Amino acid sequence: MIWVFDAYGTLFDVDGAARQAARDDPSLTGIWAALSADWRRKQLEYSWMRAITGDHADFWQVTAEALEWATERHGATADQSARLLELYRQLPAYPEVPQVLDRLRADGAKTAIFSNGSPRMLADATASAGLSGRLDALLSVESAGRFKPSAEAYGIVTDHFACTPGDITFVSSNGWDVYGATRFGFRAVWANRSGLPVDRLPCRPGRIVSDLKGL
Repeated sequence: MIWVFDAYGTLFDVDGAARQAARDDPSLTGIWAALSADWRRKQLEYSWMRAITGDHADFWQVTAEALEWATERHGATADQSARLLELYRQLPAYPEVPQVLDRLRADGAKTAIFSNGSPRMLADATASAGLSGRLDALLSVESAGRFKPSAEAYGIVTDHFACTPGDITFVSSNGWDVYGATRFGFRAVWANRSGLPVDRLPCRPGRIVSDLKGL
């Protein structure tokens, strides 16, 4: 069995950078949550627009440009912005993630990340969170030059494992990612951490869990 996980928002807490920055700098206490939400929203919007237009840039550039927008909107300083970007390389994993990966691997499964993140971003995040030894592969869209949810991106996974889409169980906290994965042919699980309604799109999740413990 092959279990493939999205990274940001699924394994790694995307609010972790802003939350830690606010702990270190109390002047961010009142704005960190809204800043983090806008940062993530723009990061995704920019990746979708680049996927649609073909104007690709790696995810680190997209992340930095999204942060520029968010810090300008919320009045953060250049030093604070630099600190936030530094912390993004060290996002914490959600608490249940190490145990879930260990149990899957103990059952004989292969485990991997497939993410919009650049190879360096994924290597830094997994090392910082202590997950490196729990994953068989870190797969990035960079080898295709197209962000998810493009079909070219999901093909990276089947190419790597030399398998059919139906051999892959793909887990993401992002409804749009679950849609793209299901459309490609993966068995997709939506980790609906925020308790959101199912997106009104042609392909629905095969399964919904509230966090990875539900796997």
